[in-house]
Amino acid sequence: MDGHYPASHPTPHDPARTPAPDVSIVVPIYNEVDNLPDLVARIGQAMAGQPLTWELLAVDDGSSDGSRARLRELAAATPWLRPVMLARNYGQSSALQAGFDRVRGRYVVTLDADLQNEPGDIPLLLQRLETDPEVDMVSGWRKDRQDAELSRKLPSRIANKLISNATGVHLHDYGCALKAYRRPIIDRIRLYGELHRFIPSLAKEAGARIAEVPVRHHARTRGVSKYGIDRTFRVILDLILIVFFMRYRQRPLHAFGGLGLWLAAPGALILLWLLVVKLFGHDIGGRPLLLVGVMLVLMGAQMIAAGLIGELLTRIYHEAGGAPQFHAEEVVVDSEPNQPSAPAPSAQSAPQNIA
Repeated sequence: MDGHYPASHPTPHDPARTPAPDVSIVVPIYNEVDNLPDLVARIGQAMAGQPLTWELLAVDDGSSDGSRARLRELAAATPWLRPVMLARNYGQSSALQAGFDRVRGRYVVTLDADLQNEPGDIPLLLQRLETDPEVDMVSGWRKDRQDAELSRKLPSRIANKLISNATGVHLHDYGCALKAYRRPIIDRIRLYGELHRFIPSLAKEAGARIAEVPVRHHARTRGVSKYGIDRTFRVILDLILIVFFMRYRQRPLHAFGGLGLWLAAPGALILLWLLVVKLFGHDIGGRPLLLVGVMLVLMGAQMIAAGLIGELLTRIYHEAGGAPQFHAEEVVVDSEPNQPSAPAPSAQSAPQNIA
């Protein structure tokens, strides 16, 4: 469990003085003191047979059960372990982002600290990235889940279906924390709030090509689960944000303005019809339909105005050097300059593959 660091190299406790590893493993931790020794040992065992060098960034998210002290003890004896201590409990998304901000490897792996994910499956995900250049992200699929509680299985199934249909990124298991990425994808996304549930959608927006592979799953044996049925309602709210982000981030007028037109159009027709009725001498002052028409037109106008303000903010954000509007990779052709080109084939020898 030496982490592939030669004895002549300084230990990775000072990352600036060590060469960057091939793989950075990020694990958010919250009150998992009993699982930490096994977690570190099993990650070391899983990676020991790999030709890739690695580091483990264990991000403590304000634990109150002694996890921080245990991480310091483990780091003193484990050169490839880099503990990161957050000042308080910020949530899983912030803990992951704190780890992403510090990764140095060309591959990034994430998993939970509760040992329900199998660290021995990390090489499986890395092998897919190593052998398939068309894949930028490999997401684990807990095909045979070992959760006994219906309060975890049912919300997970509902969330997976809902997120897949809404975002167009179809995965069996959005909730599996065991994932592997190419580094450029991690550099392009930012997590805040509780967006860790939607990393595949954010990665797809950043240009990632995603694959899903079955991985092992274990029942929790130590510690307490942090999830419950109330998580489903939070997922629905976050999903609205993600769908808007993916579809309308650079064109908010299409979202707000489109809804505004759908509201204002029937309102305008109602008011036009009431105007005709008024011209024929009928009283319309006491009709509820008049109030409905006025309210629809006003709400539609407000939505269109919100869309215009959103467009202005979007343009200001991008022109001020905010997030890029797109991600691109330039293809460099490896050719020798000033070399004579190959002679063109003669008409007699040209293949006749005309369809």
